[in-house]
Amino acid sequence: MMRHTLMTVFVAAALSACTLAPKLEQPALPVAASYADATPGADDAGNGADVAWRTMLPDPRLQQLVELALANNRDLRAAALNVAAVQAQYRIEDANRLPRVDVAAGAARQRISASDLKPRAIQESSSAGLAINAFELDFFGRLRSLSDAAFARYLASVEGQRAARLTLIAAVADAYLEQRLAQEQAQLTQRTLDDWRQSQALTERLHTAQQRSGIDLAQARGQVATAEADLQARDRALRLARNNLELLVGAPVPAGLPDGAALSAQPVLTALPAGLPSDLLARRPDIIQAEHVLVAANADIGAARAAFFPRISLTAQLGFASPEIGGLFRGSQGTWSFAPQLTQPIFNAGQLNAELRLAEVRKSIAVVQYERAIQSAFREVADGLAGSQTYRLQIEAQQRVVEAAQLRERLSKLRYGAGQDSRLELLDAQRQSYAAQGTLLDLRREQFRSAVALYKALGGGAEG
Repeated sequence: MMRHTLMTVFVAAALSACTLAPKLEQPALPVAASYADATPGADDAGNGADVAWRTMLPDPRLQQLVELALANNRDLRAAALNVAAVQAQYRIEDANRLPRVDVAAGAARQRISASDLKPRAIQESSSAGLAINAFELDFFGRLRSLSDAAFARYLASVEGQRAARLTLIAAVADAYLEQRLAQEQAQLTQRTLDDWRQSQALTERLHTAQQRSGIDLAQARGQVATAEADLQARDRALRLARNNLELLVGAPVPAGLPDGAALSAQPVLTALPAGLPSDLLARRPDIIQAEHVLVAANADIGAARAAFFPRISLTAQLGFASPEIGGLFRGSQGTWSFAPQLTQPIFNAGQLNAELRLAEVRKSIAVVQYERAIQSAFREVADGLAGSQTYRLQIEAQQRVVEAAQLRERLSKLRYGAGQDSRLELLDAQRQSYAAQGTLLDLRREQFRSAVALYKALGGGAEG
């Protein structure tokens, strides 16, 4: 009888897999069907997200820095621990759908004092068995919805960890290129300072020979002082870039790493195929994370709806009992108990309605955040495509500017030494050459930054 009753309960629990969560329909894409700056035919050329990060970042020093960051970065560790925590929470919620079976054993010895009718006596008893305590039969899917929500949040945390990994790779690349820029700007400033000091020495000799005025000498000294001040600023920028890189790596950068390539020698993948905007739904970890959050919010509505219906719980026990402590396994009798309980909410001051409304509003928020994630991803890819098509041409034009400025500077030096140009003319030529070279360095750094940003926007970061 007891075995048949428990079997019926378990079958009923297995059949109670229904859920009151509403049907979830994917929101429409709030973006255009294609990218305005995509290369013609790029839709069939694959997707840049499939490029391994080692291929995207071939600089050997940068590769080792990324490996160190993936092993040591604290933010990435926190993301991994968050996944473990959410996974444990899902296991807790999912375990509530199954009965908890405990083994219980006990013994008692009781003395009863003598009375006029009965002599003093000693009573003994012992029992042992299996017990199920307050197992909820999930007829309306409340526990199923809670489990589904917890599982969706676990999947969201996994995507959050993947997003953190991709963000870290891009951040290390960005910080490394910032450090390279600071180094090369400092080198440019040092070369310029040395050159301007030579010009100052020439001006001093000409001034001594009364071939140049005191104004020319003051201009030369002021120019050198300006370069010296710039050099200190470059040195400060280099130190800050080093500190930022060490923070991302999670430890001081070890000595003995391979030498890095100069900005001009950094290979830039400017032809990353972007695919279609719809590809982002399956590739961008932040979009997938937002989708799982939406699924969890939808499942919470199912749990809130199920709270309006009766809860049926079961307490049962199956075991043996004996009137003697030592007689449990000889001469004992089988015992069982079966105690179902039904609880129906009647009055709760509107709490259940408020909880349902809260779940519905949170789902609406999740929809907006999901759409916002798609829009942000589309804009980031579009910005990256715009950059890949313009930076190359801009750098080529800036190289011509540098060549022209350097030629003017060389000619102006010759003319100044021959007394054909004024000090002001030479000063202007030197400043123009210095500024043009600095702008070229900035553009090369921005070109690489744009390429890495496009790679990240496409959902790249595949294993090398």
